[in-house]
Amino acid sequence: MILTVNHVTTYGYGEPMGTAVQSLRLFPSRFEGQRVIDWQVSVEGGVRGGAFRDGAGDRVEGWSIRPPVEEVAITVSGQVETFDTSGVLRGHRESVHPMAYLRETVATWIDDALADLGAEAVAGASDELDRAHRLSRAVAEAIAYRPGATHAHTTAAEALAQGEGVCQDHAHALIAAARSVDLPARYVSGYLFASEDGSPHEAAHAWAEIWVKPVGWIGFDPANRCCPDERYIRLGSGLDAREAAPVRGVTQGAGEERMKVTVALHEVQQ
Repeated sequence: MILTVNHVTTYGYGEPMGTAVQSLRLFPSRFEGQRVIDWQVSVEGGVRGGAFRDGAGDRVEGWSIRPPVEEVAITVSGQVETFDTSGVLRGHRESVHPMAYLRETVATWIDDALADLGAEAVAGASDELDRAHRLSRAVAEAIAYRPGATHAHTTAAEALAQGEGVCQDHAHALIAAARSVDLPARYVSGYLFASEDGSPHEAAHAWAEIWVKPVGWIGFDPANRCCPDERYIRLGSGLDAREAAPVRGVTQGAGEERMKVTVALHEVQQ
């Protein structure tokens, strides 16, 4: 499948700000499941800084915007050919040891309910792959997909207690449940062309990856009850949503920040 992406993130400020610095993880991952045909990232009025590939194998690029900063527009456009690898992150090069992803964060803190969910889900599982699939199903059943039900800082424990949330909450809950049974897990940001039944879906998407021996990292998307396939474009990963955020930055000033995001994905006829 060949997918085109048009993604614009705009930050507006109530009053002009000082210098803004952005760290962008907006570049498709290198692995057997996708091939970049064309990809452009730009920041209006920005100056491109250094770029590097971090220990997780993700490309990070720095940008700075000179003052006065009244608005920052980050534009991503490109085309990627994707392949179905059944969720397996095959051919991805990274140096961070999988055991590092057993570490908890605020968003993935494991309370008693999440620990119970994990233990009950894997009871009777035949192997680690079976355990991972059971955990993903358990999270999908415990948290109903409900846009607007949570906010950016909702934790996995809070989403589980509420019983509803969005893809970020599903990913955090799966990560926490997996770690509770000693399976390394991490958060993944990217894009999704459509839901499994072909209906429209939020194009900016998130899911989780679980380290399954002897296969390696495998993606699981509880929000859509599947493993990532050719409809997904993978960008980057981290311990949670904050660490894997496609855009992170700092500004100087006291102005109120507003953010608007528009993402469109289209399939190219082959």
